[in-house]
Amino acid sequence: MTKVIAIIDDDEAMQESLRDLLEAAGLVARCFGSAEEFLASGLHRQAACLITDMLMPKMSGLQLQAKLKEEECDIPIIFITAYGDVGMRIQAMREGAVEFLAKPFDHQRLLNTVRGALDR
Repeated sequence: MTKVIAIIDDDEAMQESLRDLLEAAGLVARCFGSAEEFLASGLHRQAACLITDMLMPKMSGLQLQAKLKEEECDIPIIFITAYGDVGMRIQAMREGAVEFLAKPFDHQRLLNTVRGALDR
């Protein structure tokens, strides 16, 4: 079965950039413009890893993390953000995030983090 990495970001250019990066590395990615769209797709039950923006309209990355935990979805989450602070990072990591990367981030570091999450 192919492992799918879900990407959630309200910035379409960021979605495309992340998808291109992952696919160039031989990975399969699917993009969503919001946490709600991701949840409605049902992919949260099958995705092997999740890369999500922290600050999005309606449901934030932290709110999504809490929702997934509530639904007992143990999907590895990698947060990316341009506006994160230490408090957000601490909360995300305390709740089980795999990584919290500030935009712009090192592409190789993201790929290494994704591969590590897929191997766990």
